[in-house]
Amino acid sequence: MEEESKEIIVLGTIKAGIQSFDRISKVADISTNELEKVLEQLESRTLIVVNEKKGFLGVKIQINITEKGEKYLENQIQELKEKWRQMIQLYKLEDKQNLQQYIDENKIFFKPMIFFGIPDRTMFSMMFNMVGLTMANYISPKDMTQDMDSEL
Repeated sequence: MEEESKEIIVLGTIKAGIQSFDRISKVADISTNELEKVLEQLESRTLIVVNEKKGFLGVKIQINITEKGEKYLENQIQELKEKWRQMIQLYKLEDKQNLQQYIDENKIFFKPMIFFGIPDRTMFSMMFNMVGLTMANYISPKDMTQDMDSEL
């Protein structure tokens, strides 16, 4: 998964109220090493802020999305929705060649689309069938069953 896709999913997870490192890793389905890199990038761009809070059990780290991060996430989700609308348009036009090309060019965005519940899974499947592809070549079965709401 490309870095931009990971960032979108991690930001969405944080915005949904998941603030601990372990839970973000689990919900976003990102390894701890990858998550560390993504969080460093997001923090350096001031899209998140990391706070340390002292409690009875020691220091607790909370990760929060900033206002800038929320705006960035909203823009990214709008772009994902636009990509989905474009795929629907190509499907409705029965433009197999351009739909297949669009699928190939935008496959890195499928996991975030699914994560945020943007595509209709039946329509997604019909698009792939129309161009003679299987979704398994582009999306793991685990990712097809995952969306943010089911993880919260």
